[in-house]
Amino acid sequence: MKILYAIQGTGNGHLSRALDIIPILQKKGELDILVSGIQADLELPYPVKYKFKGLSFIFGKKGGIDLLATYRKSNLKKLYAEIKSLPIEAYDLVINDFEPVSAWACKLKHKPCIGMSHQAAVINAKSPKPKKKDPLGKAILHNYAPVTQAYGFHFSAYDKNIFTPVIRSQVRNAIPNNQDHFTVYLPAYSDKRIIKVLSEIKNIQWQVFSKHTKKEYKEKNIHIRPVNNEAFVESFINCTGVLCGAGFETPAEALFLKKKLMVIPMKGQYEQQCNAAALEQMGVPTLKSLKSKHLEKIKAWTNSQVLISINYPDVTEAIIDSIIDKHRKSDAPKNPEIGDAISSPKKLKEASLGKILEETRI
Repeated sequence: MKILYAIQGTGNGHLSRALDIIPILQKKGELDILVSGIQADLELPYPVKYKFKGLSFIFGKKGGIDLLATYRKSNLKKLYAEIKSLPIEAYDLVINDFEPVSAWACKLKHKPCIGMSHQAAVINAKSPKPKKKDPLGKAILHNYAPVTQAYGFHFSAYDKNIFTPVIRSQVRNAIPNNQDHFTVYLPAYSDKRIIKVLSEIKNIQWQVFSKHTKKEYKEKNIHIRPVNNEAFVESFINCTGVLCGAGFETPAEALFLKKKLMVIPMKGQYEQQCNAAALEQMGVPTLKSLKSKHLEKIKAWTNSQVLISINYPDVTEAIIDSIIDKHRKSDAPKNPEIGDAISSPKKLKEASLGKILEETRI
């Protein structure tokens, strides 16, 4: 059986999860890997057959996605060329982790695409949602990488096709320690903003992993370090607490290690707003932004002794076995309108994905 595993390369979470999923898929058949996106700092230690620019969301420095930079770097003509160039028909099974090139290639050629991602769980009606509605953010999650069948990972198993997180073995097998520092990963904030706010809490040593620097330096009680997987994991395993965005993998791993956790969801990022809503239900403190007015809440959190006890069992291979058994003989969906919707770059722009891109200009 020939399997294509397509991974979103914006951010590090998808690739972190892939570190444990890839060895399992390699045992199930002949595996090829596809990665699209330009914002990840993590390199896979496996051969990647297809590397595409895809469609990446660009991190800003004020707490959210830089929509203007995202639009400028989006190239529908190139995206369409990547979609057309992918020999998707050569594969018996396509497993997609929120990756747009393979998802739309499957649509174009009426081929089943099996979603196995956190986003698949977020859009499930039974998963927690923020009080404030975000129609555009919801539309992006539904249309960015459309699939024919979705299986999701979330902080809790909210529905029958939602599973608890994949905890990579590098973290699962670690022996956590407490070396009295706090680990910080807030890629949507500038180093200047982080230093300005966190340096006010003088009794804490902050280890900050930054997407905005290539050199290591210290300022006051802040240790700024470039993003590096090995260094981050070491800091993470040995920290007292984790201050991070409301992504999925990092908060899930912090909960697994029973670390104190506080999250700041990215502005204009519906998925992170949903994650924050789920984490709040679990008792994790959240902030709307990283500003000096929230210092007392951050101080209270650093002094708190409250830890959330949760168990995330290692069931990844069982999940993958179940998915493969169910879909290895799937028939292609009979919907000719799907292919017609993206028969040219112009048609792609007119389709739902293109409309979303246009709307993000505003």
